[in-house]
Amino acid sequence: MALKQWKSKLSILVIVLFIFTANAFAENKHLIIGISPGPYGDLFKQAIAPSLAQKGYTIEIKEFSDYVQPNLALANKSIDANLFQHPMYLKKFAADKGLKLSALISVPTAGVGIYSKKYKSIAEIKEGSSLTLANDPTNLARALRYLQSVGLIKIKPEIDATKASEKDIVENPKKLKIHPLEAAQIPRTLDSVDIAVASGNYAISSGIYPTAIDREIIPEDYINIIAVRTDDLDAQYVKDIKEVVESEAFANIMSDPAKIFKDFQKPAWLKAKTK
Repeated sequence: MALKQWKSKLSILVIVLFIFTANAFAENKHLIIGISPGPYGDLFKQAIAPSLAQKGYTIEIKEFSDYVQPNLALANKSIDANLFQHPMYLKKFAADKGLKLSALISVPTAGVGIYSKKYKSIAEIKEGSSLTLANDPTNLARALRYLQSVGLIKIKPEIDATKASEKDIVENPKKLKIHPLEAAQIPRTLDSVDIAVASGNYAISSGIYPTAIDREIIPEDYINIIAVRTDDLDAQYVKDIKEVVESEAFANIMSDPAKIFKDFQKPAWLKAKTK
C-alpha cells in the first residue's frame, strides 16, 4: 500500500514538473525586445523578427526614447534583449549601475558622421566654427576620437581615447566652439551651428544620413550589439537570436540594395563570412 502511495505521489510530482517546464518553455517563446526608434529597430523588425517567428517565437517590440531605460528594463527582466548600443557604452553603463548584462553579437552599424549646411568638406571648415556632439561619456569620447582622426583637434596623448572629454583637448587649431548635447538632439542643431557630429541612427531618423561631409570608419568596439542578461547567455532564446543573426537570410537583407542597411559598416565576423 505504501509503495502504491509513493508511486502515486511520484507520478503526480512528475506531471507537475512536466507542466511547469512546459509552461516555462511556452512563456519563453514570447520575447520582448527593446529598441530605439529608427534604423536598428527596423533592422530587428525586418531581418531578425521574421526568422524568430519561424522558430515559433512571438515578438513584442518595445521602443525606448533614451539610452538609459533599455538597459534598466533588460536588467529587471521587463524585456529579454535590446538593440541600440555599442559594447563600449554597455560595458560602462553596466559597470556604473552594477548590472549583469552582456553583448551577444554585433550587427551592421551606421557610423558617426560630420554634417553641415554651411560646409561641403572638412577642408572648408573655418576658424571659430560652432560644433555640436553627443554629451554622454562614451559617445563624447568617440566623437572626439573621430575629430582627432580627421585632423580637427588633438587629445592628450597620455589619456585613454575611449574616456576622453572636451577637457582633454590640447590642440584646437580652428578654435572650434564645442557644445556637447544629448545625442538625439544633434541633428536638430544644424540650423543653429556650423557643424554637427551625429550618430548614424539619429542621422538616419532625421533624414540627414546621406548628406554627411565625412563618415567615420567604425572601430569594432563601437559596432552596435544585441545585449542580453549575462545569466541568460546559455538560454535557448538567446542561442536562437544569435543563430538568426548569423544566418544567410540575415546577410541577404543586410546586402539588399533596396534597403539602407547596405550602407552600414559590417562587423568583422560578417565581413569574414561574406568575403
